[in-house]
Amino acid sequence: MDPAAIDKCQDLIGYRFGDRDLLALALTHSSVAPTRTQSNERLEFLGDAVLGVVVCEQLYQQCQDLMEGEMTKIKSTAVSRQTCAEIADELGLPALTVMSKGINRGRGLPQSVSAAVFESVVGAIYTDGGLDQARRFILEHVQPYIDEALANEHQRNYKSVLQQHAQRQWGAVPAYQLLDEKGPDHSKCFEVAVSIGGRNFASAWGKNKKEAEQEAALLALQELGLLSGDE
Repeated sequence: MDPAAIDKCQDLIGYRFGDRDLLALALTHSSVAPTRTQSNERLEFLGDAVLGVVVCEQLYQQCQDLMEGEMTKIKSTAVSRQTCAEIADELGLPALTVMSKGINRGRGLPQSVSAAVFESVVGAIYTDGGLDQARRFILEHVQPYIDEALANEHQRNYKSVLQQHAQRQWGAVPAYQLLDEKGPDHSKCFEVAVSIGGRNFASAWGKNKKEAEQEAALLALQELGLLSGDE
């Protein structure tokens, strides 16, 4: 591989390799490799796992108020093929990847190809410099996606927002009460109301209890003036 391309890639990713051959391997697509094991696919496999561990650890440390299901949704966004491809494209990694001329770069590479390059580079950094270096590289580029996904999740998760406000403002936790349910077993609707420290708020209906609780939390947030009616 062209040494100049290796140097340029190291500048782009902000990491200097002790073993430059690892980076060359990370930038080698299977379409030009003599065998699949001499392409970046094995590093992609490793990088995908390292990426998942780092993002999960970051969510665990950063998001003390989120449960497993909520963190899973954030992680899925932060390590998605689209996210990895966008980061790879921003860094200019696909342009440095050696691949068959039959792969049309002019119309834009498939997301899967760009994403694989990013994960391969993560795997190469991990192999060369260890977890700390891989973590630094990953969070430098993935943290904005984590923050955006968290912001979107909190906007949708009215229960979480209400709980944070209630604990901060009154030192109390919202209590949800099932008031009514209607409809056949296969298509029930549920009415739920929320109260905080003895203060009752308007009830709301939902297709399931979780949805009804979210709607009730939304009404409470609106009544408290924390959200406008069109939110």
